[in-house]
Amino acid sequence: MATQTTENLNENVTNTEESSQEKKKPLFQNIDADEAAAEATEIESACMSCFRTGVTRLLLTKIPFFKEVVLMSFKCEFCGFENNEIQSASEIQKKGVHIELEVKTTADLNRKVVRSDYTLVKIPEVELEIPSQSQKGEITTVEGIIDRTIRGLSQDQDKRRIEHPEAAASIDAYIERLQDLKALKAPFNLILEDISGNSFVENPTAPAHDPNCKTTQFMRSKEQDQQLGLYDANAVDETVGDKKVLKEDKHLLKPIPEGEWTLEDLHGEVLQFQTLCPECRSPCETNMKLTKIPHFKEVVIMATVCEVCGNKTNEVKSGGGIEAKGTKFEVLIESKEDLTRDVLKSETCNLVIPELECEVGPSALGGRFTTVEGILVAMKNQIEGNDIMFQDSSDEAFKHRFKDFIEKFDKILALETLATLVLDDPAGNSYVQSLSDTDEPDSKLKVHKYERSYEQNEELGLNDIKTENYEE
Repeated sequence: MATQTTENLNENVTNTEESSQEKKKPLFQNIDADEAAAEATEIESACMSCFRTGVTRLLLTKIPFFKEVVLMSFKCEFCGFENNEIQSASEIQKKGVHIELEVKTTADLNRKVVRSDYTLVKIPEVELEIPSQSQKGEITTVEGIIDRTIRGLSQDQDKRRIEHPEAAASIDAYIERLQDLKALKAPFNLILEDISGNSFVENPTAPAHDPNCKTTQFMRSKEQDQQLGLYDANAVDETVGDKKVLKEDKHLLKPIPEGEWTLEDLHGEVLQFQTLCPECRSPCETNMKLTKIPHFKEVVIMATVCEVCGNKTNEVKSGGGIEAKGTKFEVLIESKEDLTRDVLKSETCNLVIPELECEVGPSALGGRFTTVEGILVAMKNQIEGNDIMFQDSSDEAFKHRFKDFIEKFDKILALETLATLVLDDPAGNSYVQSLSDTDEPDSKLKVHKYERSYEQNEELGLNDIKTENYEE
């Protein structure tokens, strides 16, 4: 009897665990007509009209080809007041992004533009500036940005012509200048500066390099971090009751006493910390380990596995500082042996395949330790999986060009076409394995050290580093 009872308990525990695993769903679910609708969360909240208690419904979901959002709907049963809002829930990137597009043709006017709530929009030729957080994030086009500005200026113009005729005349003249931009009477520049790093301008020549659009990343200032709600613990004064928290008590990461952890201990230890899944935003754990790559330097390897959606990611970060010079590797790919070379790509490394006129920016693939074949497959998957640029296009010529590009990429992976993989890392933290018996590059590998430009130092944040009297 006791044995049977134990078996029943074990069976019930197993069923409970299976049912709990089945109930696990991503925090942000896709909007899909084939699947059951995601469940909304209901919470009680005060009505801003009559100040009685109403109900707010929250729905966390993902809009296809865009980002994660939070849909909010409030209704008061007493006074009938209703309010519906949508808020961005996308991840804030590590760096801000500055995009400068030269608009020359009708095709440039039709480029898709994704801009977040924190995007500053400028058109210098007409002195147009749309401040950050003055408009909600949206998916639009270059022409759509101009149209929205014209609609905003045209509001109440009839009333303004009667009450303030001079102001109305000035606005009419400015609207004509905006109409001239739409008519492309002269080329103009569209500048997007997004401190959250979530803005994007379509590249119609993708996956080739975009000659008319320049994208750079920049380090945010302290004020910009605070605008995004990111605060340094040392900069926030905390008070609990009448007691002020000591500065050293506010550190999330406590200093390790000298001698408690040796370098050998850190090499053998796998550290874990809580994080959010980059795909579905569900809580998960990231494993981190310090290791050394032979003939190179120490690196930090991080791996994340999400039990909810099954997403797996791995990332490599340099364990040392920025090198004195940038490094450029050129790898000739013509045999299976070339595909097996070990490659460490840092998060500042740019990838180029000249034969395909293909360029992948440093932030696209992040840092990773893999092989030449692994890098090529990751580049192909990144380009194929970018739905906003390719899969949603109605341009048949564009689709045909992209199909030809993928076929050429497959031929390189199948070693049917010779190609060169170029890794350009201004920080000097990338590495490509040499197949020679010594540490010197072999006949198919070229390594070039170069002095960084001012723009590259600016992107790495080196121009503002103070090395003398920095304690002041």
